Amino acid sequence: MKTKFNGILTLLLALVVQFTFAQEKTVSGTVSDETGPLPGVNVIVKGTSNGTQTDFDGKFSVTASANDIIVFSFIGMNTIEKTVGASNTINVVMEGNNVLEEVVILGYGTQKKTEITGSTVQVNADEIANVPVASVDQVLQGKVAGLVINGSSGTPGATNDIRIRGISSITAGNEPLFVIDGVPMVNGNASATTSGSSLSILSSIDSNNIESMTVLKDASATAAYGARGANGVVVITTKSGRAGKTSFNFNSSYGWSNDAVDGPTPLTAAEREMLYYEAIYNTYGEAYGFTKDEAQDFYETYPSSFGTDYTDWNAAGRPEGNWSDVITNENAPLQEYNLSAQGGDETSSFYVSLGYYDQEATVIGSTFDRISGSLNFDKQLSESIKFSTKNQASHTYQDGLLESSAYFSSPRAVKFFMPGLDQPYTTEGEINVLDPGTSLPNPLWIAQEDIDDSKFTRILSNNSVEWATPIENLVFSSRVNIDYQIYNYKRYRNRVRGDGASTDGYGWQEHNSRTNYVFQNALDYSFDINEDHSISVKALQEWQKNRFYYLGADGESFADDGLTNLDSAGSPTSAYSGYTDWSIASYLGTIHYSGYNSKYVLDATFRREGSSRFAPDNRWGNFWSVGAAWNIFKEGFMENADWLSNLKLRASYGVTGNASIDLNQFQAKFGYGSDYAGEGAVVPTTFGNDDLSWETSYTYDIGLEFGFLQNRISGSIAYYNRESRDLLLDVPLSLTTGFTSQYRNIGSMENKGIEGEINFRIIEKEDFNLSLGGNFASNANEVLKLAKDGNGETITITSSTRKVDEGHPVYGWFMPTWAGVDPETGSELWYINGEEGTETTDNFNDAEAVWQGGSQLPTITAGMNFHVDFKGIFLDASAYYAGGHKVYESWARYTQGTDLFTTAYYQGLNTLLDRWQEPGDTGTRNGKFEYTTRPWQSHSKFLYDGDFIRLKNVTLGYDFNSKTLEQINFFDSFRVYVRATNAFTWVKDEYLKFDPETISSNGQTALTTPASKSFIFGINFKF
Repeated sequence: MKTKFNGILTLLLALVVQFTFAQEKTVSGTVSDETGPLPGVNVIVKGTSNGTQTDFDGKFSVTASANDIIVFSFIGMNTIEKTVGASNTINVVMEGNNVLEEVVILGYGTQKKTEITGSTVQVNADEIANVPVASVDQVLQGKVAGLVINGSSGTPGATNDIRIRGISSITAGNEPLFVIDGVPMVNGNASATTSGSSLSILSSIDSNNIESMTVLKDASATAAYGARGANGVVVITTKSGRAGKTSFNFNSSYGWSNDAVDGPTPLTAAEREMLYYEAIYNTYGEAYGFTKDEAQDFYETYPSSFGTDYTDWNAAGRPEGNWSDVITNENAPLQEYNLSAQGGDETSSFYVSLGYYDQEATVIGSTFDRISGSLNFDKQLSESIKFSTKNQASHTYQDGLLESSAYFSSPRAVKFFMPGLDQPYTTEGEINVLDPGTSLPNPLWIAQEDIDDSKFTRILSNNSVEWATPIENLVFSSRVNIDYQIYNYKRYRNRVRGDGASTDGYGWQEHNSRTNYVFQNALDYSFDINEDHSISVKALQEWQKNRFYYLGADGESFADDGLTNLDSAGSPTSAYSGYTDWSIASYLGTIHYSGYNSKYVLDATFRREGSSRFAPDNRWGNFWSVGAAWNIFKEGFMENADWLSNLKLRASYGVTGNASIDLNQFQAKFGYGSDYAGEGAVVPTTFGNDDLSWETSYTYDIGLEFGFLQNRISGSIAYYNRESRDLLLDVPLSLTTGFTSQYRNIGSMENKGIEGEINFRIIEKEDFNLSLGGNFASNANEVLKLAKDGNGETITITSSTRKVDEGHPVYGWFMPTWAGVDPETGSELWYINGEEGTETTDNFNDAEAVWQGGSQLPTITAGMNFHVDFKGIFLDASAYYAGGHKVYESWARYTQGTDLFTTAYYQGLNTLLDRWQEPGDTGTRNGKFEYTTRPWQSHSKFLYDGDFIRLKNVTLGYDFNSKTLEQINFFDSFRVYVRATNAFTWVKDEYLKFDPETISSNGQTALTTPASKSFIFGINFKF
């Protein structure tokens, strides 16, 4: 009986299984909107993890059973649910959802674009993707009106100087705040050395993991960040998972880099010799009675006076040591690989990635590589509780080099100082080190034997919980973020030749760690009044703690080659350690009102913030903003204006702050690291100021956004004015105080300008699209007020080339004015009172320093972009312009002087060939060469117009169509492309030979690696 029952049960189960499988089938179809097929739509069987996404043609295919519900969702569209019936085909037409219109991420939250009252620009993933960069901030140049980036160096991984709407402070920081996934971050230079390559903390982030970057510019957008919002905010949002079938994305690129500009061209050895003899003739010819042609004989007659460098070179056959070629790493390779996966179901989603980036510098001896990974996970723990975690880890290695100054052991700088008389290799083909040797260290030897290694490991963990409380629309969230950074630097100078030769080798190592904690708790509440008014409120508490520890030591006297660690140093020379910390506590409140279908919008923000950088009585500051927007196109009187798709007037006013100064400047401090007769000594180090407090910026902004013909033409124009008050000014003190300066809250400065953006979607068809766009910005900077001395006179800040004074741009160019060359004597001239057309002098000390007009800040910037695609073939291009500023050539004394610095001691540039040679020569760039050495003379001859245009990116590629991919039956999408970066550079001033985008923070050219131009081949596919 039991056996019979089991048999019947088995038969019933088989029938049930057969019936079930009979009901499962493949459902396919097309998803589209009013313009055509929609790729990337999430298609998921409700209540399961079974799902997919539509392909490029909007097609999908999914397994489902009768009566199952298939959910179609897409950003900006109404979600649609369809029940599976008898048919195997479901076609869906999705409609736009006004509630889910374009959303801008603002850091502490998001906002619909039509309801934003501030000035923001969002750069999305498709604009960031497939752009291989060591530091992600590089992709912003030219994409954001009013944002200017100058690279400290073209060395991969180096820091960038970023300015948003000019400079807001004179002696405090001017860098914008970076926010990653809602949390303020510590950014800047991780490197321990100031004499070598910098290393940007941002270089630890893989750009492939970024969903968007939003730049916040005015008070309405930045006031939520209080005392750190004065310089603007850059909000980085990383990618998250999405519901549906797990999809994989793979990016790979490989290319080559070279210098973006040729740079200055050094004299050949023959040219240098000619100018040397000319200098001898101009100095001694008349007195000793010889002609120019006899100058070489005169030189060779007196070897004890002139040496024998040129005599020996001629005897050796006049070989040319081309150091420019020697130090160049031609076609330096770069490569990048990234694999990511994302997926999920209705209650959870994930995103995971692994990436590798490797780039060689365009100068010998320098490389950069990074391995990175991320794991992001979201889980709906219950109907009311959601957990989210975003985690990133990376390890960065930079083999740097000496740069930024005239370091004779720097492979980059040596071509400007090593004469062509010296040879890179011996006659036997070995590196020329000691026999016969070179006048300066051979860069081939330095690159091979010296060490400048930076290793940087970073772990970011951002964890949050959201609770939808029993009170309708009241959400509580709590977030904990830890940013842990470990850095190790190792420097070694070999004991044979170079900076370590005099001490039998030199070693230095530093290890530091930084931990940045951020804790946030927030309440969000939204409600409607009738159907016409929506109000949302946020209350947030935030606490940030930063701890930094460092330990370092150095030593010398290494017993043998190859020993580079400090335990092999025979003579330890120093050891040091230290610990610093700072904290910020904040309370934030925001209120957002939207009335009559977002026709009228009001915003208000208030933040109270306390910083440990100030004394307890002055630790807290209040920062706020108000903003309003009027969506005119939604008014009833615009109802018949079908040609108008957007017209919004917005305005804002608010106060933000700046506290970017060194720690504990309010305290009168003593230093305990001094030595007095072998005993420990205490010395005063900081004057202190208990009254020190926040620097504040008062900003108002008014703008108009517009769109015509269904936004086929769209853009915006805005005016801004930012006045910085109570500047954190490092005021010079009388030397009788025993201190050089003291921080005070004094002075004010103004930045104002106009910004605009315009985009044209010229052609939009299924297989042919053409668009063109651009942005521009102006900036006028003026110092309004500075500190006064005891006599009521303004205390200015003056250097040999720049000055800070009331009524002028900050750090405006200030120096004597060059007046050309005297055609009769060959002497260089300067205007005595600095004004062109007035009396001149050939005595530099008699020339008065005057304002030269302008500063290092561009007064006009612009970005341009172009896109066209046809049947899968696409072309993208972008360019950037900056102008109205000036750049000073800092090392002209060594490279542009008409004296022995360029013809005997170091190496001149070929611009010196345009010189005075005899009475009557007019219009020459340089005066006569003389056998002498001149002191530093900073004047306008080497002050150049900084205007330039750079073609930033050009990409030509092909997207394989869906029919081809269906035949392969593996790929969801497949793209191949070739990209050129910095392919073309135009510079207005013919005398500016250095890279116009690689300028030091003081507006001067630097002896660093210039930006690189690259040609890259890449593929991207999803499966």
